[in-house]
Amino acid sequence: MEFLSQLHPKVVHFPIALLAIYALLEIIGVVLKKDFFSKSAYLVLFLGILGAIAAVLTGNSAADAIQKMNKINIIVPAGAIGEHIDYANFTLWYFAGLLVLRTFVVVRKRFSGRVRYLFVLLSLIGVFFIYKTGELGGKLVYKYGAGTDIIKKGIKYPSAPEGYRDKIFKGKQE
Repeated sequence: MEFLSQLHPKVVHFPIALLAIYALLEIIGVVLKKDFFSKSAYLVLFLGILGAIAAVLTGNSAADAIQKMNKINIIVPAGAIGEHIDYANFTLWYFAGLLVLRTFVVVRKRFSGRVRYLFVLLSLIGVFFIYKTGELGGKLVYKYGAGTDIIKKGIKYPSAPEGYRDKIFKGKQE
């Protein structure tokens, strides 16, 4: 399903933005003590999780595509892919658990006082997981070329011998 793998770079930014906005809305809701922001945070959290599900599904497809390329000697380290996948899955489950917990607390009418501050803290911890997942995904793209046209065309990593880049930028050819 190469189609899904091509969607990953397009889909992944929605949950990043939505889940970060969720944390921001939790903070605003506590600071301003406005119920509107708290309810908005809940909705944005739900939408962020839906986006995260799409990002994980398309990311799994992208990982499969990269593993197929690895079989033809285009090397993207499996450890780097695995670490990104692990953080992505953990982040998804973390925020899903947060949604379930928040739903439970709201239904039980306990979402006030210290509990709100707890959710601010939990949302900020979640932002760290988003950051770490994105950092690892960026490393796959910018260090190893995963998902780029260069790697799709079969150029092996590393793509050039030591010092070759300097020669090209100085206008020298071999």
